Amino acid sequence: MQPPLPPAPGSDAYLALDFANTAIALPGGQYVDLLGSPASVNGWLTAHNLAPDNADVQELCATQLRALREHVRSLFAARIAGVPALPAALTAVNDALTQVPTAALLRWDDSDGPYRAVPCPTNQILEHALATISASAADLLTGPEAEALTACEATSCNRYLIRHGRRHWCSTRCGDRTRAARAYARRTTR
Repeated sequence: MQPPLPPAPGSDAYLALDFANTAIALPGGQYVDLLGSPASVNGWLTAHNLAPDNADVQELCATQLRALREHVRSLFAARIAGVPALPAALTAVNDALTQVPTAALLRWDDSDGPYRAVPCPTNQILEHALATISASAADLLTGPEAEALTACEATSCNRYLIRHGRRHWCSTRCGDRTRAARAYARRTTR
């Protein structure tokens, strides 16, 4: 699915910012979820080099990614507002960061004894994606550009961006829409 808006400023540097912006509120109460189906999740993961084309993402994995997205969005909102983060959001990101094993785990089979094994490849792909996205969110929230993280100032927009200079909108479209609304308000109040 082609996104209805171009990537927000900073999305190229922070995977988590692009990830958070996969839930898009549009004018007129429209909503686009770029992770709305397992196929679209697989497409997004593949486009970001987090999964092969044939990863065969299932709804359970898609649900886990959408849940992480809401936690990341919550952390971004808390950072921007200067309020404490929700403990559940912190836990979700930290859990994702620690779920990726660095080595094959020791297992024990009752008949054959001990052996080393890695988790199911599909689980590995999902856990790797969750950890990579969470690491990007942690880097953004604690890095030098954290102060520049902001929400798009367009009324109906719910996207985030890294502000550079005076830019307050995630896209030219949001900026044009906001300026047009201001001009209309000035004309109608006269």
